Amino acid sequence: MEAVFFDMDGLLVDTEKVWLEIETEVMARLGAEWTPAHQAHLVGGSMERTVDYMLAVSGASTAPETVWEWMAGGMVARLAGGVSVMPGAAELVDALRAEGVPVALVTSSLKEIAEAVLGHVGHDRFDAVVTADDVERTKPDPEPYLTAAALLGVRPVRCVVLEDSPNGVAAGTAAGCAVVAVPSVLPVEPAPGRLVVSSLASVTVGHLRDLITS
Repeated sequence: MEAVFFDMDGLLVDTEKVWLEIETEVMARLGAEWTPAHQAHLVGGSMERTVDYMLAVSGASTAPETVWEWMAGGMVARLAGGVSVMPGAAELVDALRAEGVPVALVTSSLKEIAEAVLGHVGHDRFDAVVTADDVERTKPDPEPYLTAAALLGVRPVRCVVLEDSPNGVAAGTAAGCAVVAVPSVLPVEPAPGRLVVSSLASVTVGHLRDLITS
């Protein structure tokens, strides 16, 4: 095992509920309602996709750039007050680092949102960070994970991806990585090369090594 890649929202930190709050507030400004069912369409996706979807659902004529600013600004402001780390996530990161395994954070969120999270979780826990600002195509495209592998100088086939969404799982699989899924908003089914668990608290470094079979 040459490296492990952690998703951020819903996997490393409990921010999906924060996203729901901000999306609901922004949709109210657009004159429409927002529900968890709407959010389910966007889990693991990019800000661009989110903004386009919100404008389509609301039918508002607001400029996409304005909605983008409302979303990003709202998230950064809310995260300034702190963020909850998902059970077992910090412990697993630290266990990997203790064994000398490089760890990267790979997220479809904007850099400013990732920075707000890392301000609480700790920049020094990660050897590399890949955000939506660092790639042309976000998850489910494999580019984010291939970018992380290139930054660390590792082979994707010898890496493990930790994800909570179908989009993220698809990205990790397409990149050639083994995947551990901890489903949050949407279900993820078991598959070859994929371990599905209810919490990272039950995952050890040994479990991750066992996923690397070639």
